[in-house]
Amino acid sequence: MKDSLRANFKRGSMAGVASVGAAALLLTGCGAAPDAGSSATKTATHYTGCIVSDSGGFDDQSFNQSSYDGLKKSEKDLGITVKSAESKANSDFETNLNGMMSAGCDLTVTVGFLLGDATKAAAEKNPDKHFAIIDFGYSPAIANVKPVIYDTAQAAYLAGYAAAATTKTGKVGTFGGIKIPTVTIFMDGFYDGVQAYNKAKSKTVQVIGWDKTTQDGSFTGDFEKQDTGKQVTKNLLDQGADIVMPVAGPVGKGAGAALNEAKAAGKDVKLIWVDSDGFLTAPEYKGIMLTSVIKKMDEAVQVVVKDDSEGKFSNEAYVGTLKNDGVALAPFHDLDSAVSAETKSELDVLKADIMSGKLVVKSEASPK
Repeated sequence: MKDSLRANFKRGSMAGVASVGAAALLLTGCGAAPDAGSSATKTATHYTGCIVSDSGGFDDQSFNQSSYDGLKKSEKDLGITVKSAESKANSDFETNLNGMMSAGCDLTVTVGFLLGDATKAAAEKNPDKHFAIIDFGYSPAIANVKPVIYDTAQAAYLAGYAAAATTKTGKVGTFGGIKIPTVTIFMDGFYDGVQAYNKAKSKTVQVIGWDKTTQDGSFTGDFEKQDTGKQVTKNLLDQGADIVMPVAGPVGKGAGAALNEAKAAGKDVKLIWVDSDGFLTAPEYKGIMLTSVIKKMDEAVQVVVKDDSEGKFSNEAYVGTLKNDGVALAPFHDLDSAVSAETKSELDVLKADIMSGKLVVKSEASPK
């Protein structure tokens, strides 16, 4: 694991939300979290790392799978014991977390915004245990919980610019699973990237499925029903979109299926994946995969586990950005020729400007 990433964990800023219940919750900033104290270093063979998924499951080809891969890599590299619990529904969260506590887990990773309340409850009941939660922050900080959060609007901005530069119809689409900050942050960045292209090129590419100004758009209502994702994607195609970015976990597979069918029917359509590099994790859509907005959750999990196993646990939040390589725009892979050299150069400049702070990508859901 890269030393720079471990350093970034120790420098991360805190973002917080009060409850999972309200869809429009914002991540708000706070000062550096107090040291939760370091546990004694354990030998790898006596260390147990655990993980609880949200209802998308560990084969979602998205954030659950990426986080799980990080824990499995830790098992291979460090020789730790790994235990996992896959949630089939939100009602499973408490039960699965209780099971991890009974299993003697030293660190339990919980995956996703929806596990925010359940993780807090488990941490408060088990102050001698350590937790890390993906995509959720707390204010005030919880002594034994490390948030791992991402400013995905930055990478999504680049994806929006690339989509606007590549569309043939002048319309691109996006939709979400559930309207929560960790979903809308992608959509905000994507929307702004399209607008940046329009401004730079005096174009009028439209975004269907999301309006950043009104914070209103298309959502399936869950992260499970692929048929719904397929139908929403068909609706976007019917409205003229030829590039679609689903932000919906496994529901994104429905979007991929709809786009594959459209391609088979002779349409020039493309898919933008999120969380992982879909070209690698969802190879059934390789032929239509333009790019992906990546959150490097596997690397983050590896660092958290290694540090905790060495007695260096910290509850200070890690915030993944373009600058610290926590988020990224994936390569164009097989569709590289669809993106002009001019666009690629412009994306390089935009990325550099975001990393330097010259260009600030803003979303109501961005970590503060």
